[in-house]
Amino acid sequence: MKKLYMGAYTVCTILGLSAQEVVWQKDIKSSTQDFLSQVTTTIDQQYLITGSSIHSRSGKLEAGSKPNNGYDFHLIKLDQQGKEVWEKYFAGQNHDFLSATVTTQDGGFLVSGTSYSGKGLDKKDDSKGGSDIWLIRINEFGDELWQKTLGSTADEEAKAVIQTTDLGFFVAGNIQNSAQGYGSKDVWITRLDKDGKELSQLILGGKGLDEVEKMIPTKDGGALLGIYSRSSAVQGTMSNVQSTGNSGTPDTRHFTSVQKTTENYGEGDYWIVKLDKTGKVEWEKNYGGKGDDHIRTLASTPGGFVIGGESRSERSGNKSVGIEEGTDLWVMALNERGEEQWQKSYNFKNRDILMGMSVIQSQDTSTRNQDLIKGILLGGYTQAEGRIEKDDETFWMLYVDGNGNEQWRKHVSGESRKREERLSDLKLNRDGSIILAGTSAEELGKENWKIVKLGDQQVNVLIVKYDIKIYPNPVSDYAYVEIGFDFKEADILVYDMSGRQLQNLKTKNKVTKINTQALVQGTYLVTIKTDTNKTANAKLIKK
Repeated sequence: MKKLYMGAYTVCTILGLSAQEVVWQKDIKSSTQDFLSQVTTTIDQQYLITGSSIHSRSGKLEAGSKPNNGYDFHLIKLDQQGKEVWEKYFAGQNHDFLSATVTTQDGGFLVSGTSYSGKGLDKKDDSKGGSDIWLIRINEFGDELWQKTLGSTADEEAKAVIQTTDLGFFVAGNIQNSAQGYGSKDVWITRLDKDGKELSQLILGGKGLDEVEKMIPTKDGGALLGIYSRSSAVQGTMSNVQSTGNSGTPDTRHFTSVQKTTENYGEGDYWIVKLDKTGKVEWEKNYGGKGDDHIRTLASTPGGFVIGGESRSERSGNKSVGIEEGTDLWVMALNERGEEQWQKSYNFKNRDILMGMSVIQSQDTSTRNQDLIKGILLGGYTQAEGRIEKDDETFWMLYVDGNGNEQWRKHVSGESRKREERLSDLKLNRDGSIILAGTSAEELGKENWKIVKLGDQQVNVLIVKYDIKIYPNPVSDYAYVEIGFDFKEADILVYDMSGRQLQNLKTKNKVTKINTQALVQGTYLVTIKTDTNKTANAKLIKK
């Protein structure tokens, strides 16, 4: 079982003792078995916590509808100090499990989950058959903008969602035993415009089981998929199939099935697939050894990508590093064509699970792409396999340079080890702080959500700091002002070029949203003044 100890922290590093600071902790109580899926950092450095909970609804039901006793989508937004901003539930009449969330460029969110519900309560569309993917787009206040149900007569499950450069979305999931697929489970991708209109669908698969684990946007407007593959290649070429609606008339969506063409090296491999901005496959690569290799996460670099997960394979296939004990971390750097640049293996003993990965870029932009990577911060947990040791089942951090060479590692351990605690997600913030999200319970079936913000001196020194940063810039309506130094209270002042003060906002936040709708086109000066007598200035351009 994976455990997250949130309370009194002690940190052991290979460099000596280095204490971490608990900036704040938020406990969200529950009397049921709640599932926490993700913590999403908003554009203004607030936090959306998403998962699934059993929520008893009060109030009058619609005629003919039944009360819901199943799991609902559960969303809680926290401000920069960890205080609750709002809480929302979205419910169908059966079980609905929220899997993935993305922050949209307008400050809202798109949430994606697996739904077993038909039309009723908050769900506006009928079931497509079996389990479906339920999408809900909300604004920054949690109000619904639109929703969409994606599916077929087969069973679909939601796994990932991203927003692309054209403000549309890629939604990734898995589909089981589809007549248009190739194996027992295939990968299912839907491309939507910003209003939720379906533009294309794609099924990817081999002769066995393929599950998408992660998807990230690429700078050309496409997407990179990290797939756990237990499939051999399918002989033949890709097929284009025109789908039909329920009435039998042709559907306007473009539907494509693409067979896997790369062979597996072992029981399970990393299968990496690059899609262009229209959702077509650009390239695919397969990496693995003779054992089981399970991809967990992806990250973009200036010159390509970093992929990582857990491995049980010795040197074999195209895996050039071995394993020490149990499962090790296996991390690879790829260029933009998916070709290997380097690969490394790391071990924390027993079963090592990679939960998150953040690429830290250098401030020097005059060097080559590879040199722009200052380092990579990895985070996860170690799970015992049949025995108990001092550092069992504890959260760890590992920092490597741009070539994968280990620089330092540390464990985060704690007290109250009798409680059932699970780490679900972690995020590195722009200021060098770390958000840990997990569940904690005195007994199974009564999980509370726990969110902890940690300050870490070793991580903090890695992050490039700015006194003041404004984005987007130029701006149309709203801009975000980020203050890089420490303070308790600050004034944000906006001046025109003649020196006339137009706005004065007080803030306690590192990132503050300002309204520029009343400003005419031109250049303005934004000045920060803090209670610690620090000042900073930056230009803002209104377009």
